[in-house]
Amino acid sequence: MRNLKVTFLHPDLGIGGAERLVVDAALALHNKGHKVHFLTTHHDSSHCFKETKDGTLPVTVVGDWLPRSVFGRLYALCAYIRIIYAAFYLVLFSDFESDVVFCDQISACIPILHFKFKHVLFYCHFPDQLLSTPGSFLKTLYRLPINWIEEVTTGCADKILVNSNFTRNVFKQTFKSLNQQPDILHPSINTESFDQDVSYDVNNLLATPISDDFNVVLSINRYERKKNLMLAISSYEKLKNYMSESSFNKTCLIVAGGYDTRVTENLEHFLELKEYAKQLNLTEKVHFLRSPSDTEKLTLLNRCNVLVYTPSNEHFGIVPLEAMYALKPVVAVNSGGPVETISPGKTGFLCEPLPDDFSKSLSKILEDKSLQESMGKAGRERFKKNFSFEAFTEKLNQVIVNLVDC
Repeated sequence: MRNLKVTFLHPDLGIGGAERLVVDAALALHNKGHKVHFLTTHHDSSHCFKETKDGTLPVTVVGDWLPRSVFGRLYALCAYIRIIYAAFYLVLFSDFESDVVFCDQISACIPILHFKFKHVLFYCHFPDQLLSTPGSFLKTLYRLPINWIEEVTTGCADKILVNSNFTRNVFKQTFKSLNQQPDILHPSINTESFDQDVSYDVNNLLATPISDDFNVVLSINRYERKKNLMLAISSYEKLKNYMSESSFNKTCLIVAGGYDTRVTENLEHFLELKEYAKQLNLTEKVHFLRSPSDTEKLTLLNRCNVLVYTPSNEHFGIVPLEAMYALKPVVAVNSGGPVETISPGKTGFLCEPLPDDFSKSLSKILEDKSLQESMGKAGRERFKKNFSFEAFTEKLNQVIVNLVDC
């Protein structure tokens, strides 16, 4: 067994799907005996995954003093500057002796890394230019050089991985000048943390306690508008059309998600969602939680009856995997990564992003305990067969070793 040194260069090591992926990738390589280290431009011990603060994965922070925006604008440019600064630090000032540098999200750092490091792997969660919302003519001009830099520098990577077949197809359509064909490395979850006994009571998290006989619909996603969390609330409200009044009265919706006080959209959208629930007279039925800890999230997954997953064209989506391993059915939008993870009719349902479609599927699950159980078991088996952490670890390890040996 070859023990390699791998440095993970990540822009902002907070809480999110991309962060969970790189943390799990680092854990996988750590478990294989490789020496791993994170370099990032931001790491808040009160808003991060526990493995990055308990000493399991060492973290070095540089460039946090650089601005994240200029008067609430130019986020992409500032992100590029921050990661380029971190790359120069890694090349010029650090004593890291890395066999491989694993970077993700922003590819602009790759040419700089090659001044010192022979092997650079880039994990493309999704082309950054497609994450930027359309804007004015000036914004289009602003994005042109950034988009060009993204395509050119992505092509400088020695190895490119993507998270799903959906993302690989988008990658090919977006970066037409690149000859590299990215390989797929499906994200997984470190199931050791899911196998622990959690005695935490979900009512400790809620302002209004719920009784044990309640059916709980759970949504887990960051408080961002693109996650379409309003669909979860409107779908829950429509349940009244498909369930008896007495059955509906014994249900609730819990909306939990990443919430960063530095991100204006998180603050705004949280308030928008609370107001929307109020307009639908669901204030007592919809519970909102911000940035639940790993233990709290596991408590929610264990307590819920079904997970609702609302973003369209999600690049992959790690939360449905977490629900499947926790033996819970999943109702998700019929696009993006969930098409690859969910088996319709067996582990959950795939729906059009319409409240009525979601409500019909949710009502079928909520009113049939045997269906909840059978879908939950099928989801766990599908996870073990196709998305296990062991399979993720073996494939990533082989990619790293082959990259160094080539």
